[in-house]
Amino acid sequence: MRTAALLGSLALLPLATACTNGKDSTAANAGKAVVSVTAAPAAGVEAPARVEVIANLTGCKVSIRTEADELRVGVCHTKKADYAITTFPEERFKQTWLDTASMYGGKYLVGSRWVISAPENMLKPFRAKLGGTIQQLQGMGPRPSAS
Repeated sequence: MRTAALLGSLALLPLATACTNGKDSTAANAGKAVVSVTAAPAAGVEAPARVEVIANLTGCKVSIRTEADELRVGVCHTKKADYAITTFPEERFKQTWLDTASMYGGKYLVGSRWVISAPENMLKPFRAKLGGTIQQLQGMGPRPSAS
């Protein structure tokens, strides 16, 4: 039964990845680059989109900063650094958040309906525990020119 489900999923993968909404995705994704997609989390699965669960997996006791229909934000204060965990009830809210965050630039750990904003040196260890991808978002302003 599992084998049949896996084969069915794999057969549909090319169809799902080939579909677009008809808009030019190059312009919509300009300034966003996935930095790391190869390392798998230790558990082999991605963390669920729940602030408290993600905080527990990263080893912090979270304080909820924002509770809204579109997102929840929890803040973790640790000896290494402070970081934020943002979860979303739907992927479209996460995408809107990422589009807005791209104005500021930086690297983020991005999962299914969640984002972690943390110092860069913490993203890889978090990714090993939670899954997701590390994304570099381009900020606004002048770019260094190649010499």
